[in-house]
Amino acid sequence: KLAGCTLFITGASRGIGKAIALKAAKDGANIVIAAKTAETHPTLPGTIYTAAAEIEAAGGKALPCIVNVREEQQIIDAVEKAVKTFGGIDILVNNASAISLTGTLETETKKVNLMMEVNVRGTYLTSKTCLPYLKKSRNPHILNLSPPMNMNPVWFKNHCAYTISKYGMSMCVLGMAEEFRGEVAVNALWPKTAIHTAAMDMLGGSGIEKQCRKTDIIADAAYCILTKPKSFTGNFIVDEDLLREEGVKDFDAYAIVPGHPLMPDFFLDVEGDKKLSGSQQEGPSGAKASSPVAETFRVIQGTMNEEYVRTIQGVYQFELSGDDGGTWYIDLKTKSGSAGFGKPPVTADVVMSMSSTDFVKMFTGKLNPTMAFMSGKLKIKGNMSLAIKLEKMLTKLNSKL
Repeated sequence: KLAGCTLFITGASRGIGKAIALKAAKDGANIVIAAKTAETHPTLPGTIYTAAAEIEAAGGKALPCIVNVREEQQIIDAVEKAVKTFGGIDILVNNASAISLTGTLETETKKVNLMMEVNVRGTYLTSKTCLPYLKKSRNPHILNLSPPMNMNPVWFKNHCAYTISKYGMSMCVLGMAEEFRGEVAVNALWPKTAIHTAAMDMLGGSGIEKQCRKTDIIADAAYCILTKPKSFTGNFIVDEDLLREEGVKDFDAYAIVPGHPLMPDFFLDVEGDKKLSGSQQEGPSGAKASSPVAETFRVIQGTMNEEYVRTIQGVYQFELSGDDGGTWYIDLKTKSGSAGFGKPPVTADVVMSMSSTDFVKMFTGKLNPTMAFMSGKLKIKGNMSLAIKLEKMLTKLNSKL
């Protein structure tokens, strides 16, 4: 269906962008790989040239272009080169994106600029530059990898700048779909669950892939959208919902670990969890002596060892709300470690705020810490890398808790 079509894909050297490119390449499409990575990155896989080799091996034609979407001239040069090489542009996929999951006071100005310039401005300028050529195509499409605009404050309070930048991409869909109705289809696509990419590995740490789906699900959903007529426009599409409508029934095929619980992605509300019940008896120091929280800390204290202290070197303070609330701590920096009620013996490196119910769920393996953070159930201040280290320790504790 996409044979001979030219796709201009930003951020196509790896991850979701490359997966969409490879899917189209199997039809014999022309792919313009508009991405920054021209030389091997020390931690991230792939360059525009390795992606080009994979695309051509899959049956497509590839044009690798060095494009930082923050630089308008680089976008213009790549679009002109694409038109000169392939005769036009039929599809634009705005996939390039920057992320920083930090609160307003913790987000450096350069990070704010990066997210706004890549996500909003880059999407807008790339669309603007491609539109004169898209309008000449028989079935032109713009597809932004951006979410439905969910005005639930929970999606703003923990990472306001990131949310604004992603919703900016979605507002481009809202506006351009109307502006170019009948001429160019403009839609948004977003995953229902976390997708396993290098970015997700950095955000979630080791083991996060078990809760993710492969990039194939996004590629298949994108293919469905891009092969529809241009009258299909102005839609905010969730990958799984679309594929179900298209008749797909086996979603285990997309899972990294079939059957494993999956992490919902940002901006999609999930049903709230019911509260756990527990004893309300007061113990020494005002703590609930036989509460689920106190029992959890008792087990944590019993599992402390010098290896944890040596490898983690962090002090965690928990501000818990609800029935078994209060301040609790885990010290994995001092001597052989300690845990309990009250403030830690030394200044905390990380302060985590959440409900006591969700805390127990997190420490017993019923709530993934990354998911808790993404959904707003967990708020983190301080050293994020140490927060990720604690998650690794939790996997060892779960069986004992």
